[in-house]
Amino acid sequence: MLIASKKCNELTDQEVVARALREVDYFSCLYERYEPALLRYVRRITGAGRDGAEDILQEAFIKIWRNLRGYDPGMKLSSWLYRIVHNEAISALRRQTSFGKNRTVDWADADPLLLHSLLSEVETEEKNIPAEQLHHWISQLPQKYREVILLRYFEELDYEAISDVLQIPEGTVATRLNRARKALEKTARATPAPNQKK
Repeated sequence: MLIASKKCNELTDQEVVARALREVDYFSCLYERYEPALLRYVRRITGAGRDGAEDILQEAFIKIWRNLRGYDPGMKLSSWLYRIVHNEAISALRRQTSFGKNRTVDWADADPLLLHSLLSEVETEEKNIPAEQLHHWISQLPQKYREVILLRYFEELDYEAISDVLQIPEGTVATRLNRARKALEKTARATPAPNQKK
């Protein structure tokens, strides 16, 4: 029997984990709480369609369940979940030799304020770059830069959480973000926005 949403909402992440370890039905609370954001993240980082992303996420949740006893309550649960989902998504990408062909990325629900925040940190002559153009430029970045951009500006994680997810030092997170912004600046200078004439 699945636990009612109202009951799930009354529990903290740590309480849900503790109860799920005693009674498996409480695991549905974690799934319900995090599935939308994690599915969106999988679609963005892999470029997979909804069905493919759901398959990846399903595999990740199996791993989450199997490793739930290993969760360290001193770590934010969301960071721990993102780490497992991220690793599963990257593994899926590595299994696909034709990654990048005929793929579209799900950016539709990105927060416009976060996009504006990213644009304000990227030095370009044109500050009214259409979101679709920015998304295209981000999708062209090397994976290690795309990861930090997605986690910071689309998943709204702080440096500490990104460090936990990617298992790299916070200083490396900062360095990769800086290099990603510089790569976007270089691309922006080389590629006119659609409303600009060459």
